[in-house]
Amino acid sequence: MAEYRDYGPAAPHGPDMTATHDPLHEMTPNEKQIFDYLLKPDDSYNQNGIYWGDMSWPEQIKFASKNDAQETKREASSVWSMFKKDPLSPFSYYFKNMVIPGAGLGLEGYVLFSIGNLKPLFQAEGSFAKCWKKPYSACNPAWIAAVEYMEISGIIVGQVLVGILGDWLGRRWGLIQDASIMFIGLLMLTAAWGVTLNGWIICYVWSLFFYGIGVGGEYPMTATSGMENAVGSGKISTKEDCLHRGRKVTSAFLMQGWGQFFNQVILIVLLLIFHHGSGNPPYSHVAVQWTYRISFAIPAVGTLWLVYYRTFKMKSASKQLAAAKRKSKVTGYDTDSLKLTFTYFGPRMIATAGAWFANDVFFYGNKLFQSEFINVILPDNDSIMPGWLYNLINVGVSLVGYYLASFLIDNKLYGRKRMQMVGFFMDFILFVIPAFNFERYKSLEHIKEFQTMYFLSSFFNQFGPNAVTFLVAAGVYPTPIRATAHGVSAAAGKLGALLASVLYNYIDTQMKFYVVPWFGLMGMFVTILFLPDTTGLDLKEQERRWQFIRAGRESDYHGVAVHPKHLSWWERWRGVGKYYDAEADYKQKIEEMRADWEASEARKADEKAGAWDEDADAEHEDSVWSSDVSTFFEKTRGTGTGNSPLLAPKEKEFVE
Repeated sequence: MAEYRDYGPAAPHGPDMTATHDPLHEMTPNEKQIFDYLLKPDDSYNQNGIYWGDMSWPEQIKFASKNDAQETKREASSVWSMFKKDPLSPFSYYFKNMVIPGAGLGLEGYVLFSIGNLKPLFQAEGSFAKCWKKPYSACNPAWIAAVEYMEISGIIVGQVLVGILGDWLGRRWGLIQDASIMFIGLLMLTAAWGVTLNGWIICYVWSLFFYGIGVGGEYPMTATSGMENAVGSGKISTKEDCLHRGRKVTSAFLMQGWGQFFNQVILIVLLLIFHHGSGNPPYSHVAVQWTYRISFAIPAVGTLWLVYYRTFKMKSASKQLAAAKRKSKVTGYDTDSLKLTFTYFGPRMIATAGAWFANDVFFYGNKLFQSEFINVILPDNDSIMPGWLYNLINVGVSLVGYYLASFLIDNKLYGRKRMQMVGFFMDFILFVIPAFNFERYKSLEHIKEFQTMYFLSSFFNQFGPNAVTFLVAAGVYPTPIRATAHGVSAAAGKLGALLASVLYNYIDTQMKFYVVPWFGLMGMFVTILFLPDTTGLDLKEQERRWQFIRAGRESDYHGVAVHPKHLSWWERWRGVGKYYDAEADYKQKIEEMRADWEASEARKADEKAGAWDEDADAEHEDSVWSSDVSTFFEKTRGTGTGNSPLLAPKEKEFVE
């Protein structure tokens, strides 16, 4: 069957306001079957045309399980076919579709993880220790503390600033800018120097701040471009788009975990190389210098390649944003969309920003376990190797959580919202138990239990809020301000990290365990109340709803984006779901398709006459219609309304 033109992110053309045309009454059975195929795909509707969210719970389980089994079989068959043709082709597919989109996050994960890993190395070497350990005889302690504060501050600046620029200038330029800043920042970190140790630490801190700006911008740019590029260029979403969009985005995000893994491996190898094959103290000043500087030089090479790739190989990264701006007749930053987003989706910001804030407090808190159990297991240890090796194990556990999250993030029976709620709740449990039994679990006979909770807290953080917050902060907002909303949410998360880094300097370890768990409950409750569950909801359907809102016609939209299944508790309480009407939406979509078809026919006529400007409406480039659809619209030509305020000027002229 041919590919079909749909009703997707182009502006919806509205229902029949004159009540003079009912498309369902004029369809032949064959035409009805074609429209059902287009408008009720089998990944979301059963054979009776019922949306999966309208089914009973047992029916949902049966429907989702059947679809998952079929899709798993299809994907396994596809991978096997690729492997038979070329054994390396599945790996090249993974590299192209998951590794490269997440390369920026992988590189920043490497560098930021390195900052924490290098600190104990600096504290263990004689001359550096004068700067990094009390009584700070060679350095101003304010600058030592600033290492964490300035890094986080730079990230916050980048998240907000580049988020806005990404919606203003486009995703591609945001991606190029991020990679360029990170590359320059890595050169600064590698070459950081000073006449005195205090001068060096000042240079090191400002280099981190600059690098952090690029890191911060990487969050909204990778999430939004990954989200939008996971959706095909046509207006009809393919099954791949609908079933695996979340997996594509989280697969890019999990590269952050691989960055952390490779950083730890490379640091261990470098120290062994420059410290004569030993990881034990005393560490020489030369060994520390070479280890730390080369560890930053290595990702600089990868980041330079990333600048090249994004400049010359990602020229269509802003395509969906450009299409959304054309529909809204906006050329710069869409301030109207920003105002409307806070008006209609403000509570969602509480969910995405609040949950991210709570998660980052946990993310920092996870490190509390490690220092305690190492002190118990190795009470006289003065080597940095045990800490690095336990880090490596912890990152491995985290990667398992990352991958499991990517596999279940689109599952209709589990999905984003449940994953985040369960993750927050499990982290709450895993922190609150040792908090009220601290002395018991840090004793030698119970230290294994303490270690188990440490690794499980890492697992549920990744298989939960850390993966989900990254995805939903882009997925629940409209295209014109998606990067801004994601940047603001991510910045709120880093405020949580900043709170943790400041607070932990003033309270002891047991008090930290008393404080941290309650952020898990906070994250769980804001998720329950304010986060909509977009699992199984087509991104283009969300954009379709947004076009109605943008035109001041929220009540005229009746599609599944306002189905109670996809609304937060707060939105349901406000009555947003009252507009959902499956039958009215079906008729409405046909009328929208009619307007698209008539506009397409008019464009063909103009193209023959040489009057059509091909660049004027690039999103129509993939218009292909089946003969049955064309025949139906031909025989009912002129019965559509053509009076929708959402029609683009040229389309409206064609329809009329």
